[in-house]
Amino acid sequence: MHYTGCMEEQDALHLFAATTNPGKLKDFRTAADAFAVDIEPLPRLKEIPAPEEDGATFEANAMLKAIYYSQFAPGELVVADDSGLEVDALGGAPGVRSARFAADLGLTDSPDANDNSDVWNNVVLMQRLTGIVAARRTARYRCVLVAARDGHPILTTEGTVEGMILEAPRGTGGFGYDPLFYMPTLEQTMAEISLETKLGISHRGRAFAAMLDLLRGK
Repeated sequence: MHYTGCMEEQDALHLFAATTNPGKLKDFRTAADAFAVDIEPLPRLKEIPAPEEDGATFEANAMLKAIYYSQFAPGELVVADDSGLEVDALGGAPGVRSARFAADLGLTDSPDANDNSDVWNNVVLMQRLTGIVAARRTARYRCVLVAARDGHPILTTEGTVEGMILEAPRGTGGFGYDPLFYMPTLEQTMAEISLETKLGISHRGRAFAAMLDLLRGK
């Protein structure tokens, strides 16, 4: 984690999240509640044209989103993340393409259907790992979080969590690859644990907790 600017300590923090993803918002709000911080989606976010996420790394994409969206909330702190799954047997894929893993292969829903991106992504991942033994199914979730104000980055933090990919999903909580991401130390997938537990161990929770510590000067 590192600073790209400086900030004075505050008694109360108010942040805007540059995401409409309900899973990410739930993760952020769970962490925010634990730290007595106020966080909400950037106003009128759905009306703002999204920037092209063409960065080669999580940090590059998080940085461009934070800088871009912070210009729509003058004077406010805006946080943006880029996160995903890195599977060792796949050379680190899907990585920055985690949310578009299946779409890159043309597997998308029709416009009048519900968004089943997570389902398609998990199907592709399971197919890619067919025949790979458990010992080689190691993986990690990685999250890079950037806070910016008025188009200028303030700080960057990162969080990771190690695990392995199962052959079949388990659990109904979480989102993304959570039903396949198994943590041997807990003997559960990310989709089976509570939000409170997830806050303490997840890549996004760790990155956000580190950011709040820095913002408050701890």
